[in-house]
Amino acid sequence: MSVLRPGCVAFAQARGWRFRFYNIRGKKRAIKERRRDMMELDIQALDMQGRGFVKLGACTHIVAGALPGERVRVDKPYGARSHQVWELQAILRASSQRVQPPCPHFGTCGGCVMQHLEPAAQVAVKQRFLEDSLQRIAGLVPERVLATMHGPYWGYRHRGRLSVYQVPGYGVRIGFREHNGTHVADLRQCRVVAPVLSALLEPLRLLIERLSIAHRIPKIEFALGDTTCVLVLRHLLPLNESDKEQLRAFGQTYRVQWWTQPGGPDSASPLEPVREAQNLAYALPEFDLRFEYRPTDFTQVNPGSNRKLVVQALGLLAPGPDEHVLDLFCGLGNFTLPLARQAASVVGVEGSPALLERAGAAARAHHLQDRVRFAARNLFQVDEDWWRSLGPIDKVLMDPPREGARAVSEILASLPEKERPRRIVYVSCEPRTLARDAAILAHRGAYRLRAAGVLNLFPHTAHVESMAVFEPV
Repeated sequence: MSVLRPGCVAFAQARGWRFRFYNIRGKKRAIKERRRDMMELDIQALDMQGRGFVKLGACTHIVAGALPGERVRVDKPYGARSHQVWELQAILRASSQRVQPPCPHFGTCGGCVMQHLEPAAQVAVKQRFLEDSLQRIAGLVPERVLATMHGPYWGYRHRGRLSVYQVPGYGVRIGFREHNGTHVADLRQCRVVAPVLSALLEPLRLLIERLSIAHRIPKIEFALGDTTCVLVLRHLLPLNESDKEQLRAFGQTYRVQWWTQPGGPDSASPLEPVREAQNLAYALPEFDLRFEYRPTDFTQVNPGSNRKLVVQALGLLAPGPDEHVLDLFCGLGNFTLPLARQAASVVGVEGSPALLERAGAAARAHHLQDRVRFAARNLFQVDEDWWRSLGPIDKVLMDPPREGARAVSEILASLPEKERPRRIVYVSCEPRTLARDAAILAHRGAYRLRAAGVLNLFPHTAHVESMAVFEPV
């Protein structure tokens, strides 16, 4: 905006500029406004971030908050770098699958992007993401589409990271990042985290405001086990004794365990000594297993769906009592120990020695150490010699991070027929890297894509968890 002198108004009108009149220090002034480009669009689909889009010629127009089948009025936001991204101004024709989001923070908070879409339709959108990725990147169509695995739609999230920001003259904000990623959403409740955690948001905000280093606390991580709730305070300056006393009082009042983290994840430690019975843990009752973990360890954020995930993965892999199985990116042994209940032997491979230490402890606690062995290895840098050092492998289960398992897929694709595993189950959190690796297995190796489908582990978000099954041709 810029201030126009009264004599310049006619010139502004002639140029087509828009302006408003304001009283500035008792004098009438015209404020020039940037012209906003308005248009109407018919939304065709959702992109990988859950935003509506339409292709007009060679240009793709993106509108957050719009749904397929809707006609919307949009304009270009101030400061936008591209005419392809628009702000939703009005819904002229609503989708029949649109619902009223129950969260008052929806639209601002970046934690969810699909609350306005009916849950069954969310699953259909994610299935389309997966199938489109496989077709576009790998040129593959699964022989069978797996039935979608459903879990709770609300209160499912038991692990996460909240941003903290002290706003001068306002107070402390605690929440997930806003959609633009530059600000912290001021959450007073959250429908997707467990209710016990949602109820802590307001007390946490009041607590942080009282700490001496409130301006140097960037994050609070939360982890909810079967019986224990842990909060990890990331702080950039040392806590004084008054700060620690307030944390202890909060922990006693709300029955939470505080950990402090002055540096990286390895620096996290409990504020007070923790008895073994107070350790974070989750169970897989279908396999009579219990896993202890640290609040900074990777675990699935949705424990109810994780139990179904493990059952489905093992059902598809179908390990026999005389078979040798390889579990890659095994972490805490979430799949490894259930596999050990069914297979002759299992090798779990993971890049983090700390996670393997806890996985080994769980194996010993359940008397499975004779059927399981663990190995630390960077699975992004492996070769055929390493593979053959593992011994004969009948079946493979892998659950890589978003980067996928390219190096492993290249090894599998290069193996001679007699050394190929009889089945591969690939659990993925990123459809595009799954599709890339599927192309390696199918086109450079001798595997076919027997089945694939989505797992709705993260309702109301654009996150797509999926599972694929490969077998030799």
